[in-house]
Amino acid sequence: MLKDVMTNAEDKMNKTVSVLKRDLSSMKAGRANPSILDRLEAEYYGTPTPLNQLANISSPEPRVLLIQPYDKTSVKAIEKSILTSDLGLNPSNDGSVIRLVIPELTEETRKNIVKNVKKAGEEAKVAVRAIRRDANDKVKTLKKDNEITEDEVKKSEEDIQKKTDSFIKEIDKILEEKEKEILSI
Repeated sequence: MLKDVMTNAEDKMNKTVSVLKRDLSSMKAGRANPSILDRLEAEYYGTPTPLNQLANISSPEPRVLLIQPYDKTSVKAIEKSILTSDLGLNPSNDGSVIRLVIPELTEETRKNIVKNVKKAGEEAKVAVRAIRRDANDKVKTLKKDNEITEDEVKKSEEDIQKKTDSFIKEIDKILEEKEKEILSI
């Protein structure tokens, strides 16, 4: 029973960290990264479809993304999706491929992005702490149902806290790396 609680908590914490990594990879940092388009979808035959399923997205130059649709009829839909997104990028379309030039970030823009990164990191930490609280509650329920002893409760709570601390450190490290990437010119 205790092992299930620990495993479940650790799995949820791992998922929280991977969601944070995915979210941070979609934040632009002044250089072309195909993952900034990961959360965009375009209408394709009436169905919202992720861009990475509609086109090959590559970065031929440090500040240029090249989007080559598999079906040339989807060029307009992809272009519209990029224009209506919150990325603030202007696609240039030559009929068969779309080019996205990633502009240099101003100091103010960099600071705003860092603010968003810190906010996302704080949300991830809150989620990890909530998972810890849930795991501790489950352990206390097991104690109340006389399935485990008081010593096992203490040991489990210590183990859960150690896991939580390690995941918080990992989140801090990820945030620090992303902040360096954004602030480096």
